[in-house]
Amino acid sequence: MANRLRILAPRLASIGGSGNPIFAAASEVPLSLYGGTGNYASALFISASKAKVLDKVESELANIVQATKKSTVFTQFMKDLSVPAETKVKAVQEIFSEAGFSDVTNNFLAVLAVNGRLRYLERIAQRFTDLTMAHRGEVRAVVTSVAPLGPAEEKDLKEALQYILGEGKTVKLEQKIDLSILGGLVVQYGEKLFDFSIKRRAKEMEKFLRDPANASIF
Repeated sequence: MANRLRILAPRLASIGGSGNPIFAAASEVPLSLYGGTGNYASALFISASKAKVLDKVESELANIVQATKKSTVFTQFMKDLSVPAETKVKAVQEIFSEAGFSDVTNNFLAVLAVNGRLRYLERIAQRFTDLTMAHRGEVRAVVTSVAPLGPAEEKDLKEALQYILGEGKTVKLEQKIDLSILGGLVVQYGEKLFDFSIKRRAKEMEKFLRDPANASIF
């Protein structure tokens, strides 16, 4: 196992670094992601795309993230830096090979284990999904409310967002519950944020009462 790790490490250890030539081909990824997790996600996207297993890898990463949330032991194993890299590589390869995971995912997990980056897997998976959604022309919109939207409300909101985004994009709506906004909606997609919450209006009312001359109209 140690020999395999020594062979694997030089070839893979540079993944995630800005000097890796794989990132020179920016046209191979639909979004430019930055930082360590962005580099890992981009490298995985390129590998999965070339192997034509994008959807499978996306599903496999989601399954792993769910497993970490259900098992505190597994989560601790993934994040524990005191566990030797050899042990982690052997464990992830055995576990996920038996589960029928693709070679792309198995090899990628080995890379993370070698580089001590398994603890960042959830964030990498999120950024990988950003890439696959962009590849499919999908836009994730997160709507926050104090209660779940009804079917009619969800339909109206999706149609409104679809109109804003225009043709060629598909809205994927994700609902979040947050009682602290007091009511109304907060809608976010990409870098845009639309805050129609009662909490925001209450703050603006408070600001107006304290300083009417400099307060914005709410």
